[in-house]
Amino acid sequence: MKVVVLISANSEWRVVKELHPDLTLQHSPYGEYADLEIDSRLVTFFHGGWGKISAAATAQFVIDHFKPDLLVNLGTCGGFAGRIETGTIILVERTLVYDIIEQMGDSAEAIEHYASSLDLSWLPAKLHFPVSRGLLVSADRDIIVEDIPMLIEKYDAAAADWESGAIAWVAGKNKTRILILRAVSDLVGGDGGEAYGNLELFHERTKTVMKNLLDQLPAWLNASDGHLYPQGTR
Repeated sequence: MKVVVLISANSEWRVVKELHPDLTLQHSPYGEYADLEIDSRLVTFFHGGWGKISAAATAQFVIDHFKPDLLVNLGTCGGFAGRIETGTIILVERTLVYDIIEQMGDSAEAIEHYASSLDLSWLPAKLHFPVSRGLLVSADRDIIVEDIPMLIEKYDAAAADWESGAIAWVAGKNKTRILILRAVSDLVGGDGGEAYGNLELFHERTKTVMKNLLDQLPAWLNASDGHLYPQGTR
């Protein structure tokens, strides 16, 4: 099974390199990448860059050049205070991009066009780790406090990031199997964001949640293996 792990934000990629200082880095037009042995399997880690533009471009680049059986996106997200806890891992079942403003037509129609439902039926019914399964919303901006009531009321959202919506949409168009796991690094509520104006806090939290995701990755890949390759086909 060919697996490529997309890592989006610079802080997230920095953690990968800190945890694996002996990586042999290679370079693409978009960012660094390296092969890493994970539980006796060779996995390609690719720095996809932050924001929807980089996320979409690198997802397509990876699919075209590496032809993965499974595309994985690991990273952080911001949670809505009172709706989710710091450190919670979201197993993303659906994504949508909410910062689309349509003045000549229906914004809801445009938002739905870029929404994606992820087929996770290949995962076992019993997972190895506690996760929150559900929606993750994306925008090319950090969470704005005034947007939170709308995101809860319209979409029942609990967290947001910058890239998942674009990655999931590109994977869907290419019929590439995808697993998105995002961990809540910080919370945003009525008093603002706990990491806003405190970049060091974000970096510290990113180290914690990314290490947790990377520690769990072998179990997720092992869980997916038998479903990607039915018994007797390998």
